[in-house]
Amino acid sequence: MWPNAIIFTCFLALRLRHCAADLCNWTGSGFAAAVDSRIVLQVRLRCTEGSVRWLYPGQALRVVLEPNLSSSRRTTVCIKPSPSLGGGSVFVERAGELELLVPDGGRPERQVFCFRADGPHRPALYLQAGPQGDGVWSRRTMGFRYELLGNRSHGGLRASCQPCDDTELLMAVCNSDFMVRGHIWNVSHDSERQTSLVEVSAVRVYWQRSGVFERHVSPSASPRSWRGHIHALLQCQVKPGDGEFLFTGSEHFGEAWLGCAPRYKDFLSVYQRARTSRRNSCDFPLD
Repeated sequence: MWPNAIIFTCFLALRLRHCAADLCNWTGSGFAAAVDSRIVLQVRLRCTEGSVRWLYPGQALRVVLEPNLSSSRRTTVCIKPSPSLGGGSVFVERAGELELLVPDGGRPERQVFCFRADGPHRPALYLQAGPQGDGVWSRRTMGFRYELLGNRSHGGLRASCQPCDDTELLMAVCNSDFMVRGHIWNVSHDSERQTSLVEVSAVRVYWQRSGVFERHVSPSASPRSWRGHIHALLQCQVKPGDGEFLFTGSEHFGEAWLGCAPRYKDFLSVYQRARTSRRNSCDFPLD
């Protein structure tokens, strides 16, 4: 399969060592390594989330993340490797040195890898292909999805298990990527990923950034019934329970991560007190 026009132009202009991309995503080829094994392809991406897809991986690929959002203060970078990354490694560049982030081997696609991106330089990642039994023209594809996170959103991946106080509950209404009201249908645990998967049966989806929660279609289901899954850390020991909850949190790589989850009646009490004293930062749609 021949590379597309952008990649082919990059292949012809080897000395430039740069390939074009859109603002968020890059798909490119390692064909250049067949001509000069010293070449490290350079990619610059300007969004806070996107993907990298490396066809016929060669020696190494350097990805610089430089979002052009002047108001964005992102201090953490997280990547989720593709299932085909096995046989390659990902390094973080710090002050001219490389630190291993994703080791070769295992099942990296089942994990999310994060690192701090503080400092004067833009975060840069090196994707290095491992030894290939069939030579440089390997038919595999390597890559990852990435997100640049602020402190608030990063908390969804590494949140503590302490209950939210009243201030945090009110802020969750304003800042969460999703907010749904419903019941815990089932909870399953994954010891390898150290996470729990909470299956939620929702009676109302107030908002969501992506399609994590979908309408549940069955002859006996209510027209207002929704189903979705929320991830939580295993150490939080989430268990099925009776009652109606207000689930909030953040979304990362198409997955919902649990933030504050008070019982709905308890949240209403907190919200109504705040509304009376005009301490609510944003409005919640009362039924």
